[in-house]
Amino acid sequence: MGITEKEETQKLYYSITEVSEMFELNASTLRFWEKEFDILKPTKNKKGNRLFTQKDIDSLRKIVELVKQKGFTIQGAKEQLKNKSKPKNIDNNSKVVEKLILIKSKLIKLLD
Repeated sequence: MGITEKEETQKLYYSITEVSEMFELNASTLRFWEKEFDILKPTKNKKGNRLFTQKDIDSLRKIVELVKQKGFTIQGAKEQLKNKSKPKNIDNNSKVVEKLILIKSKLIKLLD
């Protein structure tokens, strides 16, 4: 009896070989990216073999998209990932600050 596709997706850890085949990357590329990207943190067993979790797979998917598909440099991909992890409210925050400054100036005028 073979492993069904559903059982395969329930796997907790993937070896570096499985992940390199999954993304069609060399194991050396995965090891290099592990050093370069903070979001990629495979655990290691007692033998030192890397064990990738689903979270690592998801992170790799983002990295592959940026580097291989969209043509970003490693540094560019890092910056993109950093910007995506920032709250999307940054634009809203600057608008709120502008409004607060306006309110402050109106309050100062009222005091005078």
